[in-house]
Amino acid sequence: MFTNLEDFFTEWHEEAKLTQRILDALTDESLHQEVADGYRTLGRLGWHLVTTLDEMVSHMGLQFSSAKFGTPVPETAEEIAEAYRFSNQSMVTAMKENWTDETLKEEYDMYGEMWNGATVLKVLYAHQIHHRGQMTVLMRQAGLKVPGLYGPAKEEWAAMGAPPPEV
Repeated sequence: MFTNLEDFFTEWHEEAKLTQRILDALTDESLHQEVADGYRTLGRLGWHLVTTLDEMVSHMGLQFSSAKFGTPVPETAEEIAEAYRFSNQSMVTAMKENWTDETLKEEYDMYGEMWNGATVLKVLYAHQIHHRGQMTVLMRQAGLKVPGLYGPAKEEWAAMGAPPPEV
């Protein structure tokens, strides 16, 4: 749990870079990849990550320029990646300008429950990681190279001249 904003910003900065790497690796053709009929596509998952920034922190009263929750998925991978870049920077800037560590202790109505600000940020953080993991599977199914996130991906081991670790 985050006890101060600086700790959140430090962790979020690193995770947002990883999310951006995933979004930057998408192609227009890959956006329609789905794990099964009727489930979210790769493009929908990417857009969900973008628009959730606004959706979740707006419950805490923070207003900033961003892609809005409920808007249609863009047609290109570049639009999704750029929207994340812009929305994320805008969100972090607004947080730094408007929030204090006390914001983490305040209570907010989140989906019919009362969560303190620290919980909202923890869920936002975990939500991003959760969906990013789903996206890497769909990226493989779509034939995309998956960037290493917490270490080298299979292809990156090969580029280093080393065999990937055994399963």
